[in-house]
Formats: sequence, C-alpha cells, structure tokens
Amino acid sequence: MVLRLSFCTDMEIPHFFCELNQVVFLACSDTFPNDMVTYFASGLLFCGPLAGILYSYSKIVSSIRAISSAQGKYKAFSTCASHLSVVSLFYCTCLGVYFSSSATHNSHSTATVSVMYSVVTPMLNPFIYSLMNKDITGALRRPFSGKL
Repeated sequence: MVLRLSFCTDMEIPHFFCELNQVVFLACSDTFPNDMVTYFASGLLFCGPLAGILYSYSKIVSSIRAISSAQGKYKAFSTCASHLSVVSLFYCTCLGVYFSSSATHNSHSTATVSVMYSVVTPMLNPFIYSLMNKDITGALRRPFSGKL
C-alpha cells in the first residue's frame, strides 16, 4: 500500500529507523486507506496475542492457586508479574505509536516511544529475569549494604 503513495521530493524521515507510520506521514497523497489498513492490522496483531496471553495466564493462575506452599505461590506470581510488566511495556508502546492520532505527529516523542519497544524492552527482559537469580540479587545488594 505504501507503493501507491506519492511522495514529495527532498523528504527526510525524522526517526532512527524507517518505521511504516513515519513513511506514510511523509506522503503527499491521501493516506486514509493506509491509515485504515494500519489500524486494522494493528488491531489484529494486538487482539490475537492478547487473547493467547490472557488465556495462558488464566491457566497459570488456576495452577498457582493449587500450589500449597506460600513461598511457591510467591515465586510463581513474581515470575508472572515480571513477564507481564515486560509484555505490557512492549504492547503499550507499540500501540501508542500505531494508534496515535495522525493529527499529532511529534517525531521526537514517536522516536522515543519506538526506542522503548524496539531497544529498551528487549534489553529489560534478560535483566528482569536475572533478578530472580539469588546469586545476582545478592551481588547487587552487596555494594549498597556496605559489606564487601
């Protein structure tokens, strides 16, 4: 659909990578069909995985409730919470970029949000999961506790 658009000359994408909505924004022709396809595709790509995540977590919560020990429940819920925080950060920033109004094109804020879902979220994932390791959390606490 982007190939059908006509572009003005000497245009520069004010972004750190060539993102679809930034390319469509620079078009000189009518972008309404492209916007509708983007909104529809974004909705499908959001709702499908969201339904799978919600279904999975409903099964996980029902399994966690069957655990008898409080420590086991705490560990399972902390793992789920860290995963949900990373997934929420990714989905919310993606949706913010693609569902943002076409009237409010602020290239600086869009680039910042795009960095969040394309760079920060993948970097946070290993960090969050490594914090569940007792050796790593102990090593991180040592400098702050005054004991070396």
